[in-house]
Amino acid sequence: MEAIQFVEEYRAQLLDTIGLIDARLVNRVIEWFGEARENGRHIFVCGNGGSASTASHFVCDINKGASYSRDRRFKMMALTDNLATLTAYSNDVSYECAFAEQLKNFAEPGDIVLAISGSGNSPNVLRAVEYANSIGCKTVALTGRDGGKLGPLASLNIRVPVPHMGRIEDAHMIVCHMIGYYFMDTERPSAG
Repeated sequence: MEAIQFVEEYRAQLLDTIGLIDARLVNRVIEWFGEARENGRHIFVCGNGGSASTASHFVCDINKGASYSRDRRFKMMALTDNLATLTAYSNDVSYECAFAEQLKNFAEPGDIVLAISGSGNSPNVLRAVEYANSIGCKTVALTGRDGGKLGPLASLNIRVPVPHMGRIEDAHMIVCHMIGYYFMDTERPSAG
């Protein structure tokens, strides 16, 4: 197959995948984020591999793009971003607890935990959502394929029901941009 053919097929399949995103569920997450901001709640995001990068990117978009020069700011943190903490738990205890243990330091009832996992079966992400549920956090999953174990565990699951991990990850980033750019594009920054 020639590269141009592959690129055109990938693009066409990605457009089909984007059409599978449930806009009503994304809208609900936007509502939850707005409520969290209004009530001074924290939002925590986690994921592994490419999903860890999506988590970091999403937090940057919200903490800078949707907060800078605005009277109301988000309090958001990627549990993937403190490498020393992440590796200390992974080395000294287990990788499975690396996100949940951070939540034990910071999360409170009413906060939001958004977990990103293409397979929906990452043990550290599952433990984080289990802990978050146990203390009364709202939990959101961005999953792929059949949603794995994570989908039914979360309060709200935005599932990208395709088998291709690249397109699942592409769609997850688009969902994050839908949420972030809602706040960036529909709300005016403060004057001055």
